Amino acid sequence: MNDWPEAWSDDNRGGRYGRGSGSAQPESARVMRQVQRGRPAPPGQAPYGQVPQQPRYADGGYDDYDSGYNTGQVYGGGRGGGGDGYGPERPAPDWRRRIKWTAITLVTVLVVTTVATYFWADSKLNRDVDLSKVIERPEKGEGTNYLIVGSDSREGLSDEDKKRLRTGSSEGKRTDSMMILHTGDNGPTLISLPRDSNVEIPTFKGSESGKVYQGTGRQVKLNAAYAEDGPELLVRTVEFNTGLHIDHYVEIGFAGFANIVDAAGGVEIDIPQDIKDTKSGADFKKGKQTLNGEEALAFVRTRYALAGSDLDRTKNQQKFLSALANQVATPSTVLNPFRLYPTMGAGLDSLIVDKDMGLFDLADMFWSMKGVSGGEGTSMNMPLAGSTGGNLLWDKDRVKQLVQQLNNDEKVTVKGD
Repeated sequence: MNDWPEAWSDDNRGGRYGRGSGSAQPESARVMRQVQRGRPAPPGQAPYGQVPQQPRYADGGYDDYDSGYNTGQVYGGGRGGGGDGYGPERPAPDWRRRIKWTAITLVTVLVVTTVATYFWADSKLNRDVDLSKVIERPEKGEGTNYLIVGSDSREGLSDEDKKRLRTGSSEGKRTDSMMILHTGDNGPTLISLPRDSNVEIPTFKGSESGKVYQGTGRQVKLNAAYAEDGPELLVRTVEFNTGLHIDHYVEIGFAGFANIVDAAGGVEIDIPQDIKDTKSGADFKKGKQTLNGEEALAFVRTRYALAGSDLDRTKNQQKFLSALANQVATPSTVLNPFRLYPTMGAGLDSLIVDKDMGLFDLADMFWSMKGVSGGEGTSMNMPLAGSTGGNLLWDKDRVKQLVQQLNNDEKVTVKGD
């Protein structure tokens, strides 16, 4: 008995083993010994031990089998007939479209942030001064005039703050400094009005009562006008004694001033001499240094340690305010939201302005003060002619010429004191 399929013998294989058959008919499949014959196959399957029927070609294709093999294509398909066999080709990135939408997104965010910041800042302005109550006002000239007032208000200060800042505990408010800032086409001009200036209180309307008080020619120090009836009477008195129309009013107290300086990260200033004043708390060495809020307040309030007393103090105040404006307007503050918003918040919470004051007016004021410190403008004291009884007398001729130049928005040539 041999192990070869039926009709085969050992002689059949002869020397043809491994070289195929010479017959035109294909060789039969070799029957494996382990295959059990005669066992029925489940429905739909090939009988056990037999190779499943393979798909047949029908006009160049498969008639009942669609596995994807033997189609002439690489597994996974191509890229429209010419791919590399690794899935569909991704389109090249449209960089122009991406750049466009990125730019649109950035501009939208910037606009929304700017608008939100504007309304936030505008809502924080304390518009408490009504200049419509000021009567008999001079005609408006060219350019814009701001009356900037530093008051000795202790509002918002605790007892500990008053002691630390050496402000005392006086009730009410008085003007500690007064300046006129003129902005126009010929550069800014910052003019200090000494608080001991001798002025006349004119006819005025009470800011609270609405009653008209007739002028009697009464001569007082300028800061007395503020103490008597507040900002409206101060504006009325300045306009009456100068002939200059005041467009906007800005006031800041002790606490607000110190807070702005601290929020700005301090202010660098060059102090021209050693200063030591026990009343204000000033204790400085000559030279450049950065002052914090407490030190800055002591610096601008010092007068007893200065040879020129109040006149030297006003010069220091001008110098420091210009340096502060310059510090606030630097890119390190404007482009840093962690410094910009605290600085704006501290400043806007502290300022008292007139009802018509807008953020653009406030920005114009700060940029103009920065211009003064940058050498683009002029800073001076009101021209003086002497003093009487402790009051400083203005030089009427030079004051008249100064006001004329400001009203015409001409370059200021008048020298102050």
